[in-house]
This record gives sequence, C-alpha cells and structure tokens, in this order.
Amino acid sequence: METRQDILLGLIFISLGLAAAWMARDYAGASGTYPMVLGLVLTLLGGAVATKAVRSGSTRARILVDAPAQLMTAVVIATLYVAAVVPLGFYTASFLLMLAMPLGLGFRRGIYALFTAVAFVAIVYLVFTVLLRKPLPREAILSLSGVGG
Repeated sequence: METRQDILLGLIFISLGLAAAWMARDYAGASGTYPMVLGLVLTLLGGAVATKAVRSGSTRARILVDAPAQLMTAVVIATLYVAAVVPLGFYTASFLLMLAMPLGLGFRRGIYALFTAVAFVAIVYLVFTVLLRKPLPREAILSLSGVGG
C-alpha cells in the first residue's frame, strides 16, 4: 500500500544518505564536505518522505510507474551517459546527456535543449573547476591532441 511504499522509500533514502555522509568523513580536507552535505540532505529528504507517509495513513494502492516507456528511455540514456564519461570526458558526455534526455522524452524544442545543455556544462565547469578547483575527468579530445597537459 502507499504508506508502506513511502516509508520503505524514505528509509532507503535515509540509509543511503547516512552511508554517503559516513564514507565522506574519511575524505581528505574539504573534499568530503560536498558528499557529506549531499548525504545529509538525502537523509533529511528521506526522513521527510517517511514522516509524511506515517502522518497520512493512506492505504490506497497506486501504480509504481506512470509512464514505463519513458522510464526505460531515461534508463537507457542514463546508462549510455555513464558509459560515455570515460571515453568522451565528463563535459562532452554531460552535454550530450542534456541534449539527448529531453529529446528522448519527447521535448521537441531543440534550441531550448541546446541552451540548457550549454548552460549546464558552463555552470558545472564554473562550480567544480573554477570555484572548487576539483577538475572533472579529462576530455577525450584534449587527450588525443596532447592539449592541456
């Protein structure tokens, strides 16, 4: 039933969040702060889901997935993305993900998807490489040409 599903989901999120925060404490210096904060946020969100479920007391059944075809499309695109990060590099693979996911799920305004992909990659670059000084996996095109180190 709905209450049990949400309580279980909340407990799973709490467990994953606590595990991530616990593992992040062993990271050197400030490297553990980001994953620790994400783990704690996941823990809090899991707690909120479980608490809401307990308070609602709803017993009606519901379907697990509203759009199974879109779910499978998203899973395939996400799997291809993970496989593409090492050979293509994080930024190239992420750019392609940000184009492929909305288009694969039926969004037909390519110019908006392109703008979103460029903005996403720029923000990730600014946050990780410029602000945090934690460069992400090297781009394959740079490795082939010998550029950048």
